[in-house]
Amino acid sequence: MAETTPNHTQTVFGWAAKDSSGKIAPFVFKRRENGVDDVTIKVLYCGMCHTDLHYIKNDWGITMYPVVPGHEITGIITKVGSNVSNFKVGDRVGVGCLAASCLKCEFCKDSQENYCDQLQFTYNGIFWDGSITYGGYSQMLVADRRYVVHIPDSLPLDKAAPLLCAGITVFSPMKQHNMLQPGKRLGVVGLGGLGHIAVKFGKAFGLHVTVISTSPSKETEAKMRLGADDFLVSTDPRQMQACARSLDFIIDTVSAKHSLGPILELLKIRGTLALVGAPDKPLELPSFPLIFGKRTVSGSIIGGIKETQEMMDVCGKYNITSEIELVTPDHINEALDRLARNDVRYRFVIDIASKSNL
Repeated sequence: MAETTPNHTQTVFGWAAKDSSGKIAPFVFKRRENGVDDVTIKVLYCGMCHTDLHYIKNDWGITMYPVVPGHEITGIITKVGSNVSNFKVGDRVGVGCLAASCLKCEFCKDSQENYCDQLQFTYNGIFWDGSITYGGYSQMLVADRRYVVHIPDSLPLDKAAPLLCAGITVFSPMKQHNMLQPGKRLGVVGLGGLGHIAVKFGKAFGLHVTVISTSPSKETEAKMRLGADDFLVSTDPRQMQACARSLDFIIDTVSAKHSLGPILELLKIRGTLALVGAPDKPLELPSFPLIFGKRTVSGSIIGGIKETQEMMDVCGKYNITSEIELVTPDHINEALDRLARNDVRYRFVIDIASKSNL
């Protein structure tokens, strides 16, 4: 493992955390030359995922400093390798969480690279050449063509950026569990970066969508801005009991510790709950709501590249985008502080190409 190799000859300007203080600062580093299977991308926008915050602060104890975060990247291709036939210079593209995988295992062969046990991420990973990967908080990216997707012309690149993580994270389990059926009843737990996109997918496919939240203040926004049909305050036992056995599916997007018991009771018999949040402490999972309701709890993480392209095409068809707050690079640290307090509606996106004082 090395920060760079002799093939890393391109000087790039970006923004990195250099220790666990949680602060981002300007950072000049090297990227590899564009290889035969690579595309070079001028980065225009990069979404700010809560995962970025964890890596910046080394919350999981695995950060390799300096770390350049960012795995919700959109931009324009400026160069293509000789083996690249599905992209051309000028294409609008995106790069999500995946930078490399083994390409040989059953999951890679089945377009489920996200479950390859040799998966490497867009940042804080180890690429095939042994170098450390740096993410989208930077002005340029070199990516292997197999981990790049097209962005439909109908989608603005800034509002499309969070779809590369938040969008595919909720779309994949919705597709896997056959949730996208008109007339079915979907519950979405948590109305944040993931949850608000799950609501949009549900409504686009004709589902009856109920938002389940601890914050009563979000009801108006859930219904008026996002089109949710119903709203439940999860800390209100009367509301929860009144809706018992009413939902076919639930997507739980909450990243804080909570009990699944009351949420499971909302499911019909044989209902499915898909977990996509990542709490840092174990969830409470009582057995009775499972065994007396023949219910299923499932987990899911992002999606493969083929599925990510499918999701992006669906978003293009139904005009599904993320609700964002655009920030310039000189306000990254301010945005991170607000992100830590969940003070964002619903995703910060960095305008990488903007003029900034940083």
